[in-house]
Amino acid sequence: GGRGAAAGDQESPPGSRFVCTSLPLDAAGAGCPLPAVPMQGGALSPEEELKATVLQLRETVLQQKETIGSQRETIRELTGKLSRCESADGKSATGTWKKELGKGKDTMGDLPRDPAQVIDQLSRTMQTLKDRLESLEHQLRANVSHAALPNDLREMLQRRLGDLERQLLSKVAELEDEKSLLHNETSAHRQRTETALNALLERVSELEKGNSAFKSPDEFKVSLPLRTNYLYGKIKKTLPELYAFTVCLWLRSSASPGIGTPFSYAVPGQANEIVLIEWGNNPIELLINDKV
Repeated sequence: GGRGAAAGDQESPPGSRFVCTSLPLDAAGAGCPLPAVPMQGGALSPEEELKATVLQLRETVLQQKETIGSQRETIRELTGKLSRCESADGKSATGTWKKELGKGKDTMGDLPRDPAQVIDQLSRTMQTLKDRLESLEHQLRANVSHAALPNDLREMLQRRLGDLERQLLSKVAELEDEKSLLHNETSAHRQRTETALNALLERVSELEKGNSAFKSPDEFKVSLPLRTNYLYGKIKKTLPELYAFTVCLWLRSSASPGIGTPFSYAVPGQANEIVLIEWGNNPIELLINDKV
């Protein structure tokens, strides 16, 4: 990759620039497939389903941006044709045929980032162009008796007006359909996302509750059943040799003297291998191998 880039830089003339353009929606069938969401075998977990939903939302937003860019180019082209038509009409007509300056502005500002607002603004722009065409056609019909236009010019203007009107009506219908489709897709994605989130919350709640559930003593190798006032360990299975172990105790102090062993560990041949012993008012003693 680095060698190819270096060779390309050497071959390109000085001052050259590279322009990146967005691909249209139909480019997927022409050898430019869109990145697919990775799918694993079997049913997806809620986390994977949520990730797939987010990727689909991102792809939908990119496709909508590409569609909006294509529509803006179409609107610019139609606006240019309409301006040329009005310009030709203003030069060939007299009296009321002249267009007032400052009206019929055919420039577009920056579109908002919200897809719904973009569709609304494009619809309003298309409606404005349609109104201008209708006004121009009305003036043409009202002043056809007063204008000394050749028949071929009049027919050419009528054909252009008819073509532009059909294109505008078709584009307005497409915009309305895309607006409705965008609303439906957004609602469906929102519903799927909320469903996945609810499933995750339920699963988390189940796991949190499951941690405190009772487990059978048979699942442990060492159990500590309670017998009268003493707690002793009972080994059910053979354990490997222990080199170290940790014991955590919570001892509650008392004003009265105590007698007993809060903890004791015995091995064969030595009952007091590790012992914590309390005797009267003396401090607690730690015995290791029967030695303090």
